[in-house]
Amino acid sequence: MRQIITHFTDDDLYKFTMCCAVIDNFPRAQVRYAFTDRNNTVYPDGFADELRRQIALLADVVITDDEIDFMKRRCPYIPFWFYNFLRGFRYDSRWATVSQDSDGHLTVEFEGCWSDTILLEVKVLAIISELYYEMTGLSSQIDLGLCSVKAGEKARRLIEAGCVFSDMGTRRRASFAVQDAVVGSMARSRQSVTVGHGAFVGTSNVYMAMKYDLTPTGTMAHELICAIAAMYGPQMANHLAMKVWSATFRGALGTFLYDTYGWHIFSLNFSEDYANMFKGLRVDSGDNYHELDRIVGKYRSLGIDPATKQVVFSNALDTDRAIQINRYAQGKCIPSFGIGTHFTNDIPGLKPLNIVIKLVAAKITESWDFYNDTCKLSEDAGKYTGKPEVVSRFMQALHILPE
Repeated sequence: MRQIITHFTDDDLYKFTMCCAVIDNFPRAQVRYAFTDRNNTVYPDGFADELRRQIALLADVVITDDEIDFMKRRCPYIPFWFYNFLRGFRYDSRWATVSQDSDGHLTVEFEGCWSDTILLEVKVLAIISELYYEMTGLSSQIDLGLCSVKAGEKARRLIEAGCVFSDMGTRRRASFAVQDAVVGSMARSRQSVTVGHGAFVGTSNVYMAMKYDLTPTGTMAHELICAIAAMYGPQMANHLAMKVWSATFRGALGTFLYDTYGWHIFSLNFSEDYANMFKGLRVDSGDNYHELDRIVGKYRSLGIDPATKQVVFSNALDTDRAIQINRYAQGKCIPSFGIGTHFTNDIPGLKPLNIVIKLVAAKITESWDFYNDTCKLSEDAGKYTGKPEVVSRFMQALHILPE
């Protein structure tokens, strides 16, 4: 089996920005991650062995001068000291434990220094997705020409409808080649589609952005708030996350992902100073329309015009949903859309894997002899992650009633 990940920046921007914030604020923190397959997929025999081999191959994937030069030009908010860290970074397969039971179900866990293991998640998810289609023979159904045509048509519809959007499809892409075809097609649409006020503004994948001279897009993930909740408790995790994020990036990358523990506790933490500082919020769970109405109401309660604030929608979007939400959001906010699986795994005959890797425990320093568990409680109960007893404990602490 060929090596799947061959470029260091074949990764989402948020993993690099979060890694930078972790080093800046929690340099000694240790964490654990766990893989979840929400569809309980049965993987082919030998899958775990090949996955281990692919993770081991990451040790030879290092950042290049061209990649650093590109990030310096397009990501000016990242301090230059961080690139010295990346130059010396090497993946270590000992951070990952991979196994497969007799029924074919997969277990993947990471453990180690947070600033190291944070860079495994997206790459390993992309490997699992592509490897699954390769080992099941489903990859033979992928028509890259068709992928390019469909991506161009999606981009045309979104641009003509006035949608500002980006690709966020690295984690569950059908393959590197599919994402390459999709991003390339959408990059060309920026010149070919001249009707409408929308725009394809970039991709979360830094390598694809470099290849097609696009802007890498993205900010942060639930992981930051989950880790802080493990170390300090969930009640003030959003507040502390906003504090450390603003301390590292000084007002840049100001789109906050608010739904880690639901709207209620976030709204209590979202004070006027942070509401003014952050450019906007990202909707990643719940009913998109209801969430937008709550965001608009919160800004108004703070005396802030919501029409001046950005709202990024990224919750299970496709072209039709994005266009409908965009119509509803006009005049209420500055809407934009991050679309993932619909772009990079919309293949006839292929069912996208429903897989995630989530941070499940943390400790603030390696000298502690115990971890504190954590979990994620989004606006959709089906997206809760973590041990049931931890979920229950966090819900009690946050006064969330079970559905």
